[in-house]
Amino acid sequence: MTTGAPTPTYPARPRRSRLRTFLPLGIAAWLVLEIWLLTVVAGAASGFTVFLLLLAGFLLGSVVIKRAGRRAFQNLNEAVQRGGAPSSSNGGGNGLMMLGGLLLMLPGLISDAVGLLLLIPPVQKALSSYAERTVERKLREAGPGTLGDAFQQARMHRPDGKVVPGEVIRDEPGDTPQDPRPPLTR
Repeated sequence: MTTGAPTPTYPARPRRSRLRTFLPLGIAAWLVLEIWLLTVVAGAASGFTVFLLLLAGFLLGSVVIKRAGRRAFQNLNEAVQRGGAPSSSNGGGNGLMMLGGLLLMLPGLISDAVGLLLLIPPVQKALSSYAERTVERKLREAGPGTLGDAFQQARMHRPDGKVVPGEVIRDEPGDTPQDPRPPLTR
């Protein structure tokens, strides 16, 4: 029996991005590979050797992160004193050094190897220039005003999705109110 009411038509589900599909699979494969490599090295040398390798990686990573953070803070302080933007003379090396330190701190031999690679200055320079080109290309591909539209919509809508009506009244410098404004009450 039908009621005559139209059946609701739902919009097609948006396609899931490749990153959202393959990132969990990649992380799971990376974890399995790390564990397998740790067991192989522990079988060839000893468990104590693997423990010392992991401890050394953690300590080296914490030193690298601390040093890169201190360098970034010094760059920021110098920029504030100059009154300009922080200089990127090292090609974004502080961020890549921090990432390398984080990878060194993670338990695993593959992450340690990648973290050590990120500490090499030519690798940092190549990766930062690649990232810069990629971001510039993505910004060129994006339509004009997309970021501004997002900010405008974020300002216009409340979290529950309702539009907040209102208007902006701008006082000109020569305009002074004749009488004091009444207090705002509900």
